[in-house]
Parts: sequence; structure tokens; C-alpha cells
Amino acid sequence: MFSKACEYGIRSVIFIASQSLQDKRPNIVKISKAIDSPVPFTAKICQELARAGIIKSKKGPNGGFYILKDSPLTLMDIVIAIDGEKVFCGCVLGLPECSGKHPCSVHNQYGEIRNKLKNMCKSTTILSLAENYKEGDAFLKL
Repeated sequence: MFSKACEYGIRSVIFIASQSLQDKRPNIVKISKAIDSPVPFTAKICQELARAGIIKSKKGPNGGFYILKDSPLTLMDIVIAIDGEKVFCGCVLGLPECSGKHPCSVHNQYGEIRNKLKNMCKSTTILSLAENYKEGDAFLKL
């Protein structure tokens, strides 16, 4: 559903949020290790997320990435920042002319899935996912 960059972005933000809940600011190396992602790719994703205002960064010896403890961020915010809204409105087969009047072969079935995905992304907060991860109820790498 999501691009690889978006998947790693979501995992990065969940890890950063879990660390923020403990007053920690992880650096790129720690984030990369926690989500099992190459350091350069993780750095690029985190820069993109910081430019979009999803995560914040602090420079210096005690620096790193963080989010505010009362952040209203949702999965939707991350997906839109990295992949845009295409996943929520585009054709699953990538056809440019797919619509209700001119549907692809899976248009109607995917429409239901897309709506459920959109609602899940809108209603799932990053802090709730970070809490699940912090408590050991979820994982970010195998």
C-alpha cells in the first residue's frame, strides 16, 4: 500500500515518539538501528519529516529527533508528508483514467479497502502507536 520510504517513515516516527515519551532524543544511528533501516535512507526520510513539521530536531551533543508529548499527529499526517494523497484517491493499478464511470477491474473492491485505510490512518495517533511499542505490545523490526 505505502512506499518503502513511507513504511520506514512511519516506523521512524513511532520510535521517535516512544523515545520522546521518555524524554529522549534519538539520533539517526539509533533510529536506523531500531527500525532496521540503512542510515542514509533513514536520514533522508527524517529530513523530509522534519521539513514537513512531523518531527522536530535539536542540534548539539544532546540533540536528536523528537515529537511533542501532546502531539496530535496521526498516521495520515505521515503518509501525506511522504507519499501524498495518491494512496487514498489513486487507482490501485496505477491507471490514470480510473473512476466510477470508467473503473479498472478492481475499482469497486479497492474503494472499500481504501476508505477503511483512510479512516484508520485518520483515527490512529502516533502517540498511541508509540505507547504500544514502548509497552512491548508491538514491534518495529523482526
